[in-house]
Amino acid sequence: MRIFLAATEAVPFAKTGGLADVASALPKALVRLGHDARIVMPRYASINAGNRIIDDLSVPINHTTTRCSVFADFGGPAPIYFIDSPEYFHRQSWGKDILYGEWDDAERFAFFSRAVLELCKRLGDHPDIVHCNDWMTGFIPAFLKTAYAGDPFFNGTRSVFTIHNIAYQGLFDPASLSALGFDPALYRTDYGFELYGQASALKIGLVMADVITTVSPKYASEIQTPEYGGNLDGLLRWRKGDLIGILNGVDYEEWNPATDHFIAAHYSPADLSGKQACKADMLRSFWLPDDVNRPTFGLISRLTAQKGIDLVMQIAYRIVETGSFIVILGSGDNEYERQVQQLHDAYQQQVGIYLGFNNTLAHKIEAGADFFLMPSAFEPCGLNQIYSLKYGTIPIVRATGGLDDTVQSFDRTTKKGNGFKFYGYSPDKFLEAMYESLITYQDKDLWRTLMLNGMNADFSWERSARQYIYVYEAVMRHG
Repeated sequence: MRIFLAATEAVPFAKTGGLADVASALPKALVRLGHDARIVMPRYASINAGNRIIDDLSVPINHTTTRCSVFADFGGPAPIYFIDSPEYFHRQSWGKDILYGEWDDAERFAFFSRAVLELCKRLGDHPDIVHCNDWMTGFIPAFLKTAYAGDPFFNGTRSVFTIHNIAYQGLFDPASLSALGFDPALYRTDYGFELYGQASALKIGLVMADVITTVSPKYASEIQTPEYGGNLDGLLRWRKGDLIGILNGVDYEEWNPATDHFIAAHYSPADLSGKQACKADMLRSFWLPDDVNRPTFGLISRLTAQKGIDLVMQIAYRIVETGSFIVILGSGDNEYERQVQQLHDAYQQQVGIYLGFNNTLAHKIEAGADFFLMPSAFEPCGLNQIYSLKYGTIPIVRATGGLDDTVQSFDRTTKKGNGFKFYGYSPDKFLEAMYESLITYQDKDLWRTLMLNGMNADFSWERSARQYIYVYEAVMRHG
């Protein structure tokens, strides 16, 4: 099959979240499994990769035709095409690319979506599947069913739409629909753009796509409920026969303690000795005492309500009372950053923090911590808990979304399970899981068994890619 994956971010070129990891890793896995998979993304100002292959791609927008360039990078397993339009994508603040949050985001990404389809035509390579990701590409299925409905080039092309986070819905003024290339009559509640008085790019993607996927089986169930569905649960229940949860994979070429070049020592299930050296190195990186026998809790996260940071702050002092270390890497809401700083200031010999993002430190925490905290209010998939399993760093998670799918609570009697999870969004439940993890930590034989259970699990992208191939083949057969 020929698959064009359209995304607005992909590592290593641009990243705000897990979408970037998926957009890079899934096409590579598809190519390894024998398919023609390609990535299309915007060319932001800081991207220097690729060579110009087209300088006059015509894209209809705003009742006229705008021309843009296309760059391509054929150096990796999956070719990457960059849509280059400085007017829409060369925007920066303090030297960093602005991906989202602009006043004209609907126009920017309607332009990108149309450019993806025009690029397919220009290349002359008929796509079997156009795989769209999140609201920014929700326009693509709509264009295929409207502006390109009679175009023989797209006969047999099917659209797959993946929800990475339903909380982001691409809301915009319905008065701009005509300028974006849509009949204003599509602004309607049933089978249209309308969502509580605004137009939604996410909603139209869910309406028009041939099949919908999301990034874990549990999240596929959750978003069909009012609690998690973001006012789209009714639509998703209507389309439940076309909604499939596929757990994200991870890139073990990057996240593997046996080969990781960011960590102090390598280790594997066959030889765990290097983890102690990694712990010592991590503690030094955070200016903490060199005491590798003290339990250490790690956290790498956006400091936001979604990630359960309020729960972390409510129990952090109780963790410190046990004599344990806490290391925190992340940034986010000002109030949470202030609370994290206060915690560090009060317990400088037990709490290490880094406010911001640092990839090297992220690897050091995964390798050096004993426990990983991830008490999310909701979590479509989550990747850090899967990284933690590979590194023998035991996740303590709330049972939601992909966290529930990937972490099984350890049973000290049967010795089955790979972490600890709690139900109910409360600090008391979180504390219970934390204390249970410390009890298990004291029994070194049990702890080793628990570590190995996680390290030997397979969450590779090949496993996930095979499920996507099944979905692609099914939608091509049945339309």
